[in-house]
Amino acid sequence: MSEKSANITLQVEGMDCTACALGITKSLQKKGAENVFVDFATGEASFLLNDKTKLPAFIQSINDLGYKVVDSKYLEEQEGKMSPIEKKFYFTLPFTAILFFSHMLLPHDFILNQPFVQLGLCIPVFAIGLLQFGKSAWGSLKAGVPNMDVLIFIGSSSAFIYSLAGMWLYSGSAALHSYLFFETAATIITLVLLGNVFEHRSVKQTTTALRELSSIQAQTAKMISLQFGREVITEVDYKNIHVGALLQVNTGDKIPVDGEIYSGDASIDESMITGESIPVDKTAGSKVIGGTILLSGNIRMRAESVGDNTLLAKIIDLVKKAQQAKPNIQKLGDKISAIFVPVVLGISVLTFCINYFFVPFDAGTNVLQEAILRAIAVLVISCPCAMGLATPTAVMVGIGRAAKKGILIKGGSTLEEFAKVKTIVFDKTGTLTTGKFKIRQIKTFEGVSETEVKEILLVMEQHSSHPIAKSIVEELKSTVSTKKFTSVEELKGVGMSARDEQDNTYKAGSYIVAKELGADVGHSLYLVKNDKLIATLDLEDMLKPNTAETIQQLVEQGIQPVILSGDSREKCEALAAKVGIKTVYSEQLPSQKLEVIDNLTKTAPTAMVGDGINDAPALAKASVGVSLSNATQAAIQSAQVILLKNNNLATLVEAQLISKHTLITIKQNLFWAFFYNIIAIPVAAMGLLNPMVGALAMAFSDVIVIGNSIRLKTKKLN
Repeated sequence: MSEKSANITLQVEGMDCTACALGITKSLQKKGAENVFVDFATGEASFLLNDKTKLPAFIQSINDLGYKVVDSKYLEEQEGKMSPIEKKFYFTLPFTAILFFSHMLLPHDFILNQPFVQLGLCIPVFAIGLLQFGKSAWGSLKAGVPNMDVLIFIGSSSAFIYSLAGMWLYSGSAALHSYLFFETAATIITLVLLGNVFEHRSVKQTTTALRELSSIQAQTAKMISLQFGREVITEVDYKNIHVGALLQVNTGDKIPVDGEIYSGDASIDESMITGESIPVDKTAGSKVIGGTILLSGNIRMRAESVGDNTLLAKIIDLVKKAQQAKPNIQKLGDKISAIFVPVVLGISVLTFCINYFFVPFDAGTNVLQEAILRAIAVLVISCPCAMGLATPTAVMVGIGRAAKKGILIKGGSTLEEFAKVKTIVFDKTGTLTTGKFKIRQIKTFEGVSETEVKEILLVMEQHSSHPIAKSIVEELKSTVSTKKFTSVEELKGVGMSARDEQDNTYKAGSYIVAKELGADVGHSLYLVKNDKLIATLDLEDMLKPNTAETIQQLVEQGIQPVILSGDSREKCEALAAKVGIKTVYSEQLPSQKLEVIDNLTKTAPTAMVGDGINDAPALAKASVGVSLSNATQAAIQSAQVILLKNNNLATLVEAQLISKHTLITIKQNLFWAFFYNIIAIPVAAMGLLNPMVGALAMAFSDVIVIGNSIRLKTKKLN
């Protein structure tokens, strides 16, 4: 890459579909951009530009397509305001309501039913339809893949043109109102805009995940320097930290960058990076990771990796790349319409030709007029309104039902993809487990009883704020202890020490307190009396309720459960055996998790369930990311499904079933919409369809589709 080359990321306003993204992609490629990736959901366009001085020309090319390149300040100003699609819907709604109800309820001679009044009411709505769907339809046609907007555009335009033709051919005639369908044109546009509004509201921009991850980074650091032979500690911006810089980190601080401790000891919470549930004790010579939190103690460290080279910065980059690599899910309606659109257009043209050249009409019949009206009737009856409603109505009901069950689902594509999932990957800590600890086993030595060990630990650990100490005190709080100590103090980075009235000394802590006594490695806690090991404790995370039952239900549905965690192999395998999971990936770093997910998704659609920052790249990379509402914001923003009931994984099964039945409903809706057209189009082509009957039939098809979607609210899920 030359000095003039640059990786560019632009925020683009106005993209509503994959066709929009494809149009921008082709435009940028045509002008010479490389590695182009445009995502309409996030509103981002990223590409490699060989000469960044040409950037203004590339921005102008996007603006020329009808979109708007905006900056981050503009996005912040628009936060919380009404979206463009909502503005278009609310603008068209009153015009459509007046047209529809006046046509259905008021007599033909009422002023609102006068042809030019109806035309005047329809034109603003039709103009919005041209802007919203016409642009997308044209882009998809140029790309060679006609999408749903082509059908919507053809349907609304057909009804509009049919009505204009009726006004021209039957002006002053009593039959004129049989050929006015301005309310149909407006209703098609407004109903589909309504579906788009709900879709827009349910799909959240994933770019916020990157902002949330960036907020984890410490913004300042305490840098140590010598001035006139004296040590001075100065607070500096973390961006100004250089490799080799000496830094002071105190209790409660975030570690600013990756580095090595050269003085002091501390207990550090690294769960956001490693997934390890228990805080790690660090001393001189230990490595530390930027963004992790120093729970207790004080250290001095030497910076080794700064800026884009820190582990946290690399995780941010992984999330970004994982989002870009996520495939666009093609809607079922778009797949059908890719065949349906050219077929309907062909039938319409064929209808005109057959009626004009071959059908023997009665004497006095205007053959050209009749052929034109029959050809347009084909387009009117093949109006894709039902097909346009098939997906969004089912999606709205499915998402609504899920929300009542405490499940937030981001968009219809997530429902569709989640229904196809064959593998569900679980993080361990905080996902399958509560993150709280309980004593699994106590081993005693030197003739000491288990009761005595509990009494000693209860008194000692009450003086500590360490998470393990709090869990032990919580579990042993019903124990009655008569043990009295003359002194109890916390040993930074080690554990607790105490002295009783008989001058016996005690130490409780990590392996550090017992490593010189020949103790077995691998226990969670060691208790030493007068330099002799008297007990070891093994702790374990508490399993969430219904976890084993949830796993069993998933297996019964043909879904393979997998554990993917940064925790130790022993802990992961013990948990897997308890809940019935056969496949385990343990001791995985964020980059390794991403690789595992990538390999699994190549085999079958895969969901990832996680709650930590270290899970964010994997959540973004999976076919569907599932997070918990008490998870880190980075995990929540990277996921497409949020489970609000944090301590009950049973809602995961509910989410999968709702997704599956929503997809079934969409398929049923699309079948009816397609079947209706298969029957109605030949009838219209043969001239056997009165336009009013056609309009009623079209409305009936909408009622069936919407009714089938509403049925999903109370449908029993199997």
